[in-house]
Amino acid sequence: MAGTSFNETKFYYKQAADPDFTEIEGLLEVPEMGGEPEKIDVTTLGDKYKRYIPGIIDLGDLVFKFLYDNSTDTSNYRVLKGLQDNKTIATFKLEYPDGSAHQFDAYVNVKIDGGGVNAPMTFTATFSLQSDITVTNPV
Repeated sequence: MAGTSFNETKFYYKQAADPDFTEIEGLLEVPEMGGEPEKIDVTTLGDKYKRYIPGIIDLGDLVFKFLYDNSTDTSNYRVLKGLQDNKTIATFKLEYPDGSAHQFDAYVNVKIDGGGVNAPMTFTATFSLQSDITVTNPV
């Protein structure tokens, strides 16, 4: 059984007119990807035990953390804040070191995180899903 770490995990985006993905650098933390279906109770009066069938999965918002950079037009904060300000749905791809990936369409909202002495400046990007999450397995 092989294991891997999150080191070298990359995050990309593209807008509808873009042919290729562009990396958003400075990724620090990724959320859980996936979820559990809600349970639908289908217990009848004749059942001795409760019975359930799977319902829909609520993935909630996907929250990523980035090292703050607003130094250029293509810096991570400026790109994501621009998508937020324009209320743009973009396609995002989270790619792991083994080649696995999760891809989804979402709106994004960014906020600069609190900080303190000797702490790096970071920001949080919260993604509101507008599509299913597509899973790509490594080759």
